[in-house]
Amino acid sequence: MKEAIANYHAAQSEADRTTCDTLLSLVDLVLPEAQGRVWHVHPVFFLDDNPVVGYSVLKGGVRLLFWSGQSFDEPALSPVGKFEAAKARLALVDDVDERNLR
Repeated sequence: MKEAIANYHAAQSEADRTTCDTLLSLVDLVLPEAQGRVWHVHPVFFLDDNPVVGYSVLKGGVRLLFWSGQSFDEPALSPVGKFEAAKARLALVDDVDERNLR
């Protein structure tokens, strides 16, 4: 599965690849038990077969998605859809707030 994520990163622009690499390092650090795989074309990390967090490269940056993000007390996240997901848009690697993501 790591190879599929590495291939996803390799296909991105240098700026987006740097952001994705940073996010992957943080997920590995904070959720070492999570199993990552490319799911619906994007890296997603699972705990007990439930998606928890993932990211995808979109026009203008990287979208970081938390499947239960609406339950977080985090103003930097925007609701997604009608369920509990929430997202953050990261235009540059400098937009990744490591402390806040932990």
